Amino acid sequence: MSGNGVFKQSVVLGLATLVTVALSAGSFPARAQLAGATLSVQVLDQSDAVVAGVSLVIQNNATGDVRTATTNSRGLYSAQNLQPGLYSITVSAPGFATQVEQGVELTVGATREIDIRLKPGQVSEKVEVTAGATDVETDTSVISATVGQKRIVDLPLNGRDWTQLATLQPGVISVRSQQPTTGNSNRGVRGYGNQLDTNGHSPYENT
Repeated sequence: MSGNGVFKQSVVLGLATLVTVALSAGSFPARAQLAGATLSVQVLDQSDAVVAGVSLVIQNNATGDVRTATTNSRGLYSAQNLQPGLYSITVSAPGFATQVEQGVELTVGATREIDIRLKPGQVSEKVEVTAGATDVETDTSVISATVGQKRIVDLPLNGRDWTQLATLQPGVISVRSQQPTTGNSNRGVRGYGNQLDTNGHSPYENT
């Protein structure tokens, strides 16, 4: 075999290896942190029948950001990756009075499900409803919590270290004996701030 043929064969084998590595790398699951919230809305009438094709306007009260949507044939709509905070939901459909749900609270990584029951009437009519306490998490076993803005502003934090706020939640403590950053530790993955122990789990399980 000529030298040119050997070179071509090496190039082909090299490209095949690169393709195999790329496909293998793409097969690893991505690790993601839950930051946004999910709001699942179902619209019903007074007889608990689903109402399809309902117009929804979901507004973040703090930022003014608006997301518009329409319920499907089962009267459902799921809004994902919403910023945590208080929201208002305006619901309107032909033959029903426009209804506004106020004070719907979404927290980090949580899924909130709410049922909205429309009353018969003209679209020009408006019914305002103040949402109650946050519903119990029914979709996942994830436990999450949010530190409110007032506590963040009012509490004295040494160096404004946010990990001190994490310790306000039940089951979260700061590990006093910090592991050195040398050797075989994975501090580069977990960060170089305070290590957190959550409900007895090792800080090694935090990212």
